[in-house]
This record gives sequence, structure tokens and C-alpha cells, in this order.
Amino acid sequence: MDLFEYQGKQYFARYGIPVSAGGVADTVEEAVAAAEAAGYPVVVKAQVQVGGRGKAGGVKLAADAAEVRLHAADIIGLDIKGHVVRRLWVEHATDIAEEYYASFTLDRGAKAHLAMVSARGGVEIETVADEDPEAISRLHVDPATGFDERQARELVERAGLPEVAREGVVEVLEKLYRCYEEGDADLVEINPLVLTPDGRVHALDAKVTLDDNAAFRHPEWDAFRDIDELDERERLARSKGLQYVGLDGTVGIIANGAGLAMSTCDVVNQVGGSPANFLDIGGGANAEVMANALEVINSDPLVRSIFINIFGGITRGEEVAKGIVAALERVDIGSPMVVRLDGTNAEEGREILLGVDPGRLVSRPTMLEAAREAVALAGGARR
Repeated sequence: MDLFEYQGKQYFARYGIPVSAGGVADTVEEAVAAAEAAGYPVVVKAQVQVGGRGKAGGVKLAADAAEVRLHAADIIGLDIKGHVVRRLWVEHATDIAEEYYASFTLDRGAKAHLAMVSARGGVEIETVADEDPEAISRLHVDPATGFDERQARELVERAGLPEVAREGVVEVLEKLYRCYEEGDADLVEINPLVLTPDGRVHALDAKVTLDDNAAFRHPEWDAFRDIDELDERERLARSKGLQYVGLDGTVGIIANGAGLAMSTCDVVNQVGGSPANFLDIGGGANAEVMANALEVINSDPLVRSIFINIFGGITRGEEVAKGIVAALERVDIGSPMVVRLDGTNAEEGREILLGVDPGRLVSRPTMLEAAREAVALAGGARR
């Protein structure tokens, strides 16, 4: 789950990371009230989960209430790369001497956490990595032993940060790691992490991605979920507890497991089709789960075929097939379906599916064959 900037700053504040005083606003008058509370001058910031806000006119400096009203009215409703601004964050403006970068994330290949610090903050870290990779100080952190002051100092020194900033950045890094680990995040990023003229180190922005697998430990995360930002398909999927991401293709995807769902999207692309979504039903493939998944897929008017890709492990193939058949009795599906069943009791499952009208559903033994069939039913490969 990706947080908005204001949510990320609220999350940082829980761990003592210094952030600007500010408030959330959904209206012009709320923006003025937030500015009065934060103290002028203020920065009025669009809250959208996309970069390039400043260039699009979504970040404005205001010296008084009249300027806040003007900027808030301009920014609310602004379309930034397809994201319509509905909420603002209004914070006290910070004087900046220098800008840095700091983050923690998971390096799956190394099976370790990855800390990164750079003296080149305020720009996309990908740009820095391309132009001057040596400008990024990196350190792998063993999850079993954690991250300490010594490692923080090593990162800061290797990044070449000035002496006046080092103590403050070391302190922020220790708190940022606590936020990352104890806060169950996949990514915590501060860009820019700024040094003020009076020598304070301060998080001027916040990018936080929380690990959805840890949500059971954090009922408070429900407050972060902004269902208004979702399209109709994603809103319906969330209401049914499904892991769904809407795309713009014509082949609806249902798979059990995030890895298999991603591979299914890749194979559909490989054979010339375009996936309409990513949908992971996890370990459950009973009638209720399958009916919910099919209802979500069926709500997308662009879908021309549905590819159900299930690998049976603990969930047996015949139970999956029974779930699909039962779901078809509950949901009126408008698109033909292709099912690939593999794994435990897959043959028994395929036998059950033979009883379904072949005009509605066909079974194919391999993922590649099933993908080709689904793409053909959706109108054929892209030219």
C-alpha cells in the first residue's frame, strides 16, 4: 500500500523523524485554516501518488491567506498525469541549505535490506543512479542483526555529506530504519532530506510503501486506505478482499499467487495479448472466492476473454474446478473463459470442467496454450 505524502509524514512522525508542521485540506477554507495553524509562509502541495507535481503546478508557495486561497483553488481538481487532486497538504515552508537522499527497501536478490544515502537529493534517484552511480552510498543490512549507529555513520561518510549535517543525518537514519522495520514497510524514502541554514536535518518529503502482508498487525492502516483514488474495478475488488490492480488490456486474469499472476500477465503479453488486470486470489479457489473474482473481472467493459490460471498445491484441482462451476451458476459471465489447471489432482479438475458448455469455457493443459487461446478469443494478437 502506497501512502500519500501527508500520510507518510504522519508515519514518520510516529518514529520521531522531524517533519514540517502542517495539515490536510479538502477545501480552500480548510487550506487557509491549515496554513494559519502551520504559520506563514507555507507550501500548498497536491496530494497525488505520482511524480512531477511541481512542474504540473501542484506545489505552490504562499505568503498569506489570500495566496493560499488562490493556490488551493487552482490545485484542487487539477489533473496531474491522470490523477485528479482531491486533497492538499499545507505545511510551513522550510529554508534549505542543502538537499540529500535517504531510503531503506528490500533487496530480494541479496535477501537483505538495502540502505541508500546520497548527497544529491531533490532529484529522482534513478537519474542519479544513471548519471553518477558512485554518488549513491549503499549498504546491505542483515535483518537478523539490524541497523546501528556505526552503519549509519559509514553510509553518511561514504556519501560525502558535509560535517555539519552528519550527526543529524545519522540520527534520522536510525529512526528511519525503525520506521521501516517496526512499521512493516517495503520502502521508506526521504527525498529531499534537507539541511536548514541553522544546521537542522529535516524530512521535506515522504514516500512510504507498507507491506500488505503485515496488515493483520496494523488495524490502524485502514485509515490510510483512500478508496476514492481507486477506479470502479479496484473499489469492487477491495470490497471483496481481493488483490487486484486494473490495467487497460482485454484479457482478464485470475491466478492463485502473486508470482503466478505476474507470470500470467507476462505470458499474455508474450503471445501478443494485453492483460486487463492483475488478480491474485491467493490460496483460496472455492466457489465464493472464484465468484467474487469473476464478478470483478466481469465489471470491466474492456474484457473480451478471461484466463484462469491455477496451480494446485494444498488446494486440489478438483476443488478448484468445482469452485469454478459453482461460480458460473452465481455470476452471469459475458466473456469466454480459458482455464489452465496444473498441480495436485489437475486431471480430475479438468474432467469436471469438461461438463461446462465449451462455448463458455475451455480447458488447456499448459500456460502458454491457455494464453494463446485467451488472446485469440479476445480478438487475436496485437499487430
